[in-house]
Amino acid sequence: MTRLLTCLMIMAGLALPAAAQETAPAAKPGASAAADQGAAAQKDDDDDGDEAKPAEAAAAPAAAAAPAAGAVQHHDFGPSGIMAKANREDLAPLTLSAGKPVAEGPYTLQSGGYYRIKIVADGTQELGLSGGDFFRAIWVNEVVINSIEIRPMGIHSFEFDEAGEITMTFIAIKPGTYELSIPRSTGESQKATFTIR
Repeated sequence: MTRLLTCLMIMAGLALPAAAQETAPAAKPGASAAADQGAAAQKDDDDDGDEAKPAEAAAAPAAAAAPAAGAVQHHDFGPSGIMAKANREDLAPLTLSAGKPVAEGPYTLQSGGYYRIKIVADGTQELGLSGGDFFRAIWVNEVVINSIEIRPMGIHSFEFDEAGEITMTFIAIKPGTYELSIPRSTGESQKATFTIR
């Protein structure tokens, strides 16, 4: 009997959130007209990034006012999401060369930002870059080596035995200051510093 009552109480408790979700809040007067205008503008939108049409420009302020107070607002990254080319920022390349600095200066990244960086080795010496803490603070989308796209689960370091280039795209995640450095080197110019804010 106790088991039956316990099961009934659990089932009743699980049904409450589902019932609460079914009732939608009442829309404000005029909000549906603004939403209809925003939907019409979005329907006419194309993906090639051309300038907005005059009708779309007029509908934009109305669409911006459409979200109800208290509603969660998210960034509008468009149909391709955060990893669209328009959202990507290219960083200054890292250079691996005997006697030259790895980076021109420190990098400042925004948490949630999408970035692309090139790592270029000129082949003057067998060199690598190591930085497990940095690679754990970012999400690596892909690494491109000789036109081969690699989507890794994790990275600890890169090493170049000869001249070559790596292009890496990633999203900065965990705030902090991190380094990519040439293993077994202690010079300040032999590392790149990344600060994620």
